[in-house]
Amino acid sequence: MCPGGMCSLLCPSSLSSLGVLCLLLALLPSSMLGLAELRVRVRLEDGQVAEESLEADSEQDCISVEYRKADGTFITLLADFKQEVKIFRTLILGELERGQSQFQALCFVTRLHRNEIIPSDSMAKLRQKNPRTVRQAEELRGMESLNMEVAVNFSKALQLSPHIHNICSEAQEAIYTRKEDVSFWLERGMDGSMFELLPSSVDIPELERCKLCTDLWKPCLCTYTLSIEWYPCMLKYCKNRDAAGKASTYKCGIRSCQKAYSFSYFVPQKQLCLWDEET
Repeated sequence: MCPGGMCSLLCPSSLSSLGVLCLLLALLPSSMLGLAELRVRVRLEDGQVAEESLEADSEQDCISVEYRKADGTFITLLADFKQEVKIFRTLILGELERGQSQFQALCFVTRLHRNEIIPSDSMAKLRQKNPRTVRQAEELRGMESLNMEVAVNFSKALQLSPHIHNICSEAQEAIYTRKEDVSFWLERGMDGSMFELLPSSVDIPELERCKLCTDLWKPCLCTYTLSIEWYPCMLKYCKNRDAAGKASTYKCGIRSCQKAYSFSYFVPQKQLCLWDEET
């Protein structure tokens, strides 16, 4: 049994050098859990160390993962389990010397699939054993490329997810999604007027990728890549036997994953996509 009402995924000393994460999974009743936060130090792709903030709200059934990169870029992932919606937001520091504003905000909204990330009630129960340890994901899930062909109307997006108004308030003119996700949401009765198909190469034959475009004021296809370096993607289960020898399983930890995303979308001018340049 789990002593003191706690179950822990204990790491054998032989595995400690592999950086296996040891987290305590407190088996508290869901009614005792509201908003819970976990801070984890993670190593980014460029070798820098950042602090991720993971929050879980079991009442609203959502979780968020946030961190700031060394260049000041702020990345947020919010998973809304009730609406089956995933929201990515990035705040990018502007290049003032090139006429940009102080920062540029982007939001990418996609369908949330089952088993992409652990449930909010399980996330709310996580406790960290060694807070100063720098974590690296156990599983690398690679890069997913997404064509964001549709713009989302901020003022009408409340029915898609109530969190869009909070997460994407700075990106009201830059909220994007995919045709296939729109089809899924329309089948669920969402208002189609919140979606607007963006121009494509069919509409603008000379449309090219922003990294190849030399005119700052010309429309082009922008690409933005981000990575969620560490997040709890799966629950781990341990086996237990009672005094009578009857076997049972209980949640005893998590498996961590890393996943990158590459978003491609239309911008009316390259000035809005200065990071996507050839070097």
